[in-house]
Order: sequence, then C-alpha cells, then structure tokens
Amino acid sequence: MDAVADDTVREIWVMKSAQVGWTEILNNVIGYHVAQDQAPMLLVQPTLEMAEAWSKDRLAPMVRDTPALSELIADPRSRDSGNTLLHKKFPGGHLTVAGANSPAGLASRPIRVVLFDEVDRYPASAGTEGDPVSLGKKRTATFWNRKVLAGSTPTIKGSSRIEAGFESGDQRLYFVPCTHCGEMQRLVWSQVRWPDGDPAAAAYVCVACGAELGDADKAEMLRAGEWRATRESRGIASFHISELYSPWSTWGEMAVAFLEAKKLPETLQTWINTSLGETFEERGDGVAAVGLAARREPYTAQSLPGGALVLTCGVDVQDDRLEASVWAWGRDEEAWLVEHQVLPGDPGSESLWADLDAFLNRPRSREDGRQMLIEATCVDSGGHFTQQVYGYCARRKARRIWAVKGAGGFGRLVFPKRAGRAGKTSAQLYIVGVDTAKDVLFGRLKRVVEPGAGYVHFPASVDDVYFDQLTAETMVYRVVQGRRMRSFKPKSAGARTEALDCFVYAYAAFVGRGGGNVLTARRDQVAADVAAVEPVVEDKTEAVPVAPRRVPLRRPPRGGGGGGWMNGWR
Repeated sequence: MDAVADDTVREIWVMKSAQVGWTEILNNVIGYHVAQDQAPMLLVQPTLEMAEAWSKDRLAPMVRDTPALSELIADPRSRDSGNTLLHKKFPGGHLTVAGANSPAGLASRPIRVVLFDEVDRYPASAGTEGDPVSLGKKRTATFWNRKVLAGSTPTIKGSSRIEAGFESGDQRLYFVPCTHCGEMQRLVWSQVRWPDGDPAAAAYVCVACGAELGDADKAEMLRAGEWRATRESRGIASFHISELYSPWSTWGEMAVAFLEAKKLPETLQTWINTSLGETFEERGDGVAAVGLAARREPYTAQSLPGGALVLTCGVDVQDDRLEASVWAWGRDEEAWLVEHQVLPGDPGSESLWADLDAFLNRPRSREDGRQMLIEATCVDSGGHFTQQVYGYCARRKARRIWAVKGAGGFGRLVFPKRAGRAGKTSAQLYIVGVDTAKDVLFGRLKRVVEPGAGYVHFPASVDDVYFDQLTAETMVYRVVQGRRMRSFKPKSAGARTEALDCFVYAYAAFVGRGGGNVLTARRDQVAADVAAVEPVVEDKTEAVPVAPRRVPLRRPPRGGGGGGWMNGWR
C-alpha cells in the first residue's frame, strides 16, 4: 500500500500465498482512489462471473459500511445513480470491474489505475484480443501517474505470470527478528520443524541461534519486521509473501496440511502454490514406458486387491473398434488397471454397442469374494460416430454412462459441474479437461513410486504395447505473447494413444461419480459390512469363522436402467 502511494513506482507485483490479506489491500487501494486521489480505475478478475461476485460480496459491503465512500458512490438501486454491478461512478473518476475472459471490459476507456487479481488464473487471451494483462496496461498509456497493481498465487515455474512480474521488479522480501537473538531473517519452510508424529506441535527454528519460536512469538516478529529489496527497482516494486507470515494460520496447521498434501503430486503442487506462494517446478516433460513393466502384479479382474473400492470405465471410439479400460480406485486415489479390452467392429452397428454393454455389465471380483460393478463410464463422442455415442448414452443415463468430449488447456476441470445438451438427443455432453487428467497421471507415474496414495498398479496381463500407448504423449512448450504455454502432444507422428485416452475418460468418470467422497462412503460401507459379520463363538477357546457377507444387489431392468449401478457392490 505504501508503494501504491509512491510516485516513483508505476508497477507493483505481489507473488503471494493465500490468507495474507490480499483482498483487503485491493479494497483499500480502491477506497483510497475514491476518497483521496480520485482516478478512473479498472479491476480485472479471472472471469466475468468472479468479477460480479467480487462486486456483490466485497465492494458493495465496503461502500455500504464506510461513510467516506457511501457519500461518493450512489446506491445502484437509486434512480439515475449511473451505477451498475460492474461500473461505479464517483466525483473525479469511476471504477470498472471486468473479467479477463471478456475483451469488451478491457477496452475502449482510458484508465489510470489498473488492478489485476489472480493473474495466473487468467486465460491466455481475452477472446481474440490477446493477453488480458497487456490489454489492461495499454489503457494506462496516457497517464503520467499511472499505476498497475497485480497479485496472484503462482502456478507452474516458467509459465507463471506473477513469477515473471515478481522477477521484473526489486523483489522485496519480509525480514523478521528472532525474539531470542534478534537476527533478522526471511521465514522459509525448511526451518519449520515438529516432533515425529506430531505435526500440530510444529515450531519455527531460528537460522542463527536455533531457538524454537512458537506461534505466540509471531505477532511480535511481524510488528518488528521490514521489507527489504533484493534488486534494483527501475519503477517496479515486487513482493513475495507466504502463509508462514499469516496471523490467521499457525505453523502447526501448515505442517498438518503439508503432510496431507504431499500424498499426491497435484495436491502437493496446490500446497506449494497457495501456502508457500511459490511456483511448482515440474520434473521432466513426459513419462518413459521403460520401467512401468516393473509395476505389473499378479492380480486379475476376478481377484482385485482388497483396497479396490470403486470401478469406472473409459471408452475410446475408433473407426473399426471400441477400446475400453476399467480402472479400480481406492483410498487416496490409489489406482489399479483392471483390464483393457479391444472390441472390434463397426461403431455404426448395434452389435458392437451390444458387445460394449456386455463388457460393462460383467461383474468383477475382489480377492475377498466381493463382486463389483462399474459405477460410471465416459464414452468419447469426439470422433466420427458422435450420434451413435449420443444415442447409446441417452438410453443409459441412469447407469452413469456419459457422452464426453475432450478439451485441451490446463486449468480446466477434469469433469464439469454442468453439462450441455448432446445434439438433439436426451443425452448430456460433458467437456472433459484432458490435459488436467494427463497431468495427474504423468505426475503420479513419475513421483509416486511406492504403493499407497496415488500409486498406479498394473495387472500382469498388460503388454509393452499398452505401456507405449499410455505414455505416448509428452508436454511441449510454446511462447504466446511473451508467456510460456504448455500442452500435451504425441511423442511421434502417428503414435497410438488409446490407452492414455481411456485412462483420461475413466478418471473423468471417477471424478464425475464423486471422487474422494464416494471412496469415503464406500470405505465406510465395507467397514460396516465387516463389523456386521462377527465370528460365531461356540466356546471360550475356539471361534468358528463365518464367510464374508455378500451385499445383495438388484439387477438393472432391461433397456439399461440403473438399479444395480447405484451401489456398486454385489
């Protein structure tokens, strides 16, 4: 906020974690330029929906409860106020709230103060107009006292907007004193320590004297701290701050969250981005098929491990066949490939879809005798047989057999919250974030090397061709308007990717089925079933074991009804 009022600073970049008061800084800057230094302003959120939500949930209460502002900004409900949800007028200036995905909100008006929120969540281009940050900054060109303020939690190293902005400035870090020796130091995660098995008792260890600093010391340390620039400014001030400094978060809470997040690569990335405020550095751009064969294990579709709780399937449609992969999911998304099946035939004929029905309806079994049914299936509709896929899925909605179409781009949801109509049929079309799902798979194959959370198992029945298809794509980078963008592409021309596509659709089906929530429910169900089957005790010295109880399950009615697919267990 001092830098905003400094006439020698024209740009401010803040690379931050969550829970450090960033939204209040934006509010304060806006209030300052309404009441003290009037100017035309523009606030840009990642999407138009987020812009509307910020206006209603953040701006409106601040104006309502602050007399200095409510006197200057009229209530939009009053007649002739000139104010709307996304445009506020006041004497000497105005505030426009826009979404980075809406080029109309970023153009056609001179702006002196531009505020960018969560820039790493912006799309690469605002419609067809180009980079939204560049578009917003161009609006300030006619003002000698222009000001640009941008803040965000970062994402991937090398392609993060906020990282590039931070590195372009004087890179200010917050130094605080040790309450024991007075040594000024920047708080870093490596100095947070805790007793074995008790992360909630974590403390910060001084780098100079080794004293343990508790959360009770944090307030005093923060009050006595100071920002120190580590580079020359050149009119650009940049700051980094992490959750380690947050008054609303304890070091013990961070340690507990870290141990939970590090189970999976993608949750670890989220923790690094949002708690440490640092970019996540990827290790390599793809996965080699060599080495995955060592993960093959002697289980089959009729002898699945006891950790398997939910079955889903992904179906890829080719011109002369269908390919389908059944995957089992367990606690913390440990995954087992159950089987990969090629169904030859013409997708335009009903007989091939009947074969798929038989494949999906067939029960699989765990090693403890429990029979399992496939609970959700995603079928690719992006090929040449779109209408056949729509028709097949429309008749089987109750069984959670969904028509899907893949869409590239990082940041997309693996499985959408809303569906659109699939042509003129009664089926729903779901747009699957394929790059996000591939990132999940490759991250786990590279980083999770021991059975447990996120580990990927394979049966002995799969061959080297399957592994070649599963790893047939790699990440490539390109520079778009100064930003390094990434996407997945085949490693070679003509490479077959059916196994990878089937995983993506099966994972989307798992997320659409409920993901972690359904795993928890299924785990509780198994525990209840086991508890209900106690050994029958005939005397005090010997117990007669009882065979595991099989949960009855109704068959689906003819025509593809869903009775048996709601539960998943036979």
